[in-house]
Parts: sequence; structure tokens; C-alpha cells
Amino acid sequence: MTVVCRVMLVDDSEADLLFTRIVLERAGEDFEVIAFEEASAALDHLRGGGTHVELILLDINMPGMNGFEFLDAYQALSRAQRNGSAIVMLSSSADPADRERALGYGCVAGYVTKPLDIAAAVQLRRQVPA
Repeated sequence: MTVVCRVMLVDDSEADLLFTRIVLERAGEDFEVIAFEEASAALDHLRGGGTHVELILLDINMPGMNGFEFLDAYQALSRAQRNGSAIVMLSSSADPADRERALGYGCVAGYVTKPLDIAAAVQLRRQVPA
């Protein structure tokens, strides 16, 4: 029996959310996706003890609260609220400075440049803590 991997997508682009969801579904892994167009709403979900997620796919460049601000707020959450989720940055930025900055956060397990492809989606499953 396959274990479901719950994924939280955080991206301000409705088109990117849809595309990423489709790629995850086609990857052959058992991903269950919840999506947020605003980083602050995703944080509220975590703070409120909503559906547990094993993996967070986080965009960097978003209005309001960007990905780095999300990471700062995420690290301030209690251990129970973080609940061992792995975070992978999923960004259109190929800037090495963004990659280095993101990977400097202890909670970030990886960095993938958009668009997500099926091979990268399969690899995401390996980012999830056992």
C-alpha cells in the first residue's frame, strides 16, 4: 500500500499552481496537494493545526509575503506546528544568490527551478523525512 505524501504548494500564480499539481499527479507518486496563493494563508494553516503536510513547495517571488519572509516566519513556529515538514523552494529564479540564500535556511531541503518536471517531482518524494 502506498503512503500518501501531502504537499502544500505556496505560489501566487494560479497557472503555476495548476501546472505543478498536474505534474505531481503524473509523477506516479501518491501526492495529495493543498494549494495557497498567499504565503500568509499557508502559515495560518500551519499555525492553526490544519491538515498535516510532509512537503512544502514554496515560491520565492510573491507579493505581500515572499518566500524568504515565509521561511523566517516558519522557523519561528513551534516544533508541533512545523511538524517535520520538508521545504523545497520551487522558483522561477535561477539566480545563484537566491539558491544559496534559500539553502542557508536549515529547514530548506532543496531548490528546484520552475517549471517542475516529472523527474524532479519523483525526486521530491525523497526529500520527505521518513
